[in-house]
Amino acid sequence: MTGTRRTVAALFLLPALVLLGALVVYPIGYSVIRSFYDQSGDGFAGFDNYQALFTDDGIRAALKNNIIWVVFAPTVATALGLIFAVLTERVRWGTAFKLVVFMPMAISMLAAGIIFRLVYDQDPDKGIANAVWVGVHDTFAEASAFPKAHPGRQSPLEPAGGGAFVTKEPVRLGEPVALPLVGVAPDVMPDSAARAGTAQADPGKVTGTTWQDFTRGKGVGTLGAPDASELGYPGMRIEAVKDGRVVASATAADDGTFTLPAAADGALLRLPGDNFKQPYNGLDWLGPSLVTPAVIGSYIWMWAGFAMVLIAAGLAGMPRELLEAARVDGANEWQVFRRVTVPLLAPVLAVVAVTLMINVLKVFDLVFIIAPGSSQDDANVLALELYRKGFSEDQPGVASAIAVFLLLLVIPVMWFNIRRLRREARR
Repeated sequence: MTGTRRTVAALFLLPALVLLGALVVYPIGYSVIRSFYDQSGDGFAGFDNYQALFTDDGIRAALKNNIIWVVFAPTVATALGLIFAVLTERVRWGTAFKLVVFMPMAISMLAAGIIFRLVYDQDPDKGIANAVWVGVHDTFAEASAFPKAHPGRQSPLEPAGGGAFVTKEPVRLGEPVALPLVGVAPDVMPDSAARAGTAQADPGKVTGTTWQDFTRGKGVGTLGAPDASELGYPGMRIEAVKDGRVVASATAADDGTFTLPAAADGALLRLPGDNFKQPYNGLDWLGPSLVTPAVIGSYIWMWAGFAMVLIAAGLAGMPRELLEAARVDGANEWQVFRRVTVPLLAPVLAVVAVTLMINVLKVFDLVFIIAPGSSQDDANVLALELYRKGFSEDQPGVASAIAVFLLLLVIPVMWFNIRRLRREARR
């Protein structure tokens, strides 16, 4: 190459080199230097800032969470991408499916974080995750219809511990028992609830009524007796207890009436706490124990499509005759997938996994947006801790040390990726 051509080439490269130096080289160099100085930037601190990486509780928690991220997020995202890529080759609407799975990549991390902050909302009426979870739970364990019911004024019932209520006096055969309660809003009463009935006396049994002893309007209704507009408590469980032992039990009809056998004579009637247990409200997705898996789930939702597209490209270039040869030799589809498809895709899978590892080492947006303030310490990662040390806690030296540490973690992964790509290019 002549001198003139070298000059022209250098002039064309100069703008890119200037930008690279200003945006990459200079910040790296400045961060390295700043990491050896104290908070003010005037005094030399040596390796004190780096020592804080292994002694500061916040940084250690962030490092632990980063390890969890690196182990699980790339692995799960790559595995899902592989499954999607293989399955979409066999379905009629594979292209449309790939488009839907890849679509989250078009959403910014900020928007994805806001979406999943709503998805993980504790209230099942707002958060879809808990709406689904509560729906499945209530299918197998029906919630109480009377979670806020309690005795009213001049009630024959008193608290018995564990959320239960018990009569103050023993009951007798042939004497109807009134078990009035209040506290259930009319619009949440069970659909099967009917007008409260009046129990009829039976000489050989204990009868009674449990109902909502409340009538709208001032001075309306008779306290302790069923009125025309008051509803019974259908499904309310009543137990007869003698000496701490349940001797009989019954379930109230739609109008709140119930009948107990003669064994209940002289017993106290108890309304068990299960009648009043609070409705299941789902999991605390953004609580201390689940916040990191929840945020990782949102990351996988975004990046599984990226993995799928790259792996699908690898599948498109795979020699089909090898797959057919395996089938001709008697291999089933699982054996073809495990012993032929996956080994042939190993280079692509490695590139995808390593790329995602580099990405998760720098994750910040999702954790910052999704994790609430009360759980942010539990969801903390190195990039977020860098931000907090540098801007919230005014410790630029420690923040610079974290930045350099992150760079040192990323470099080996990048080197491995570049080396693999070069090795593939030589083939």
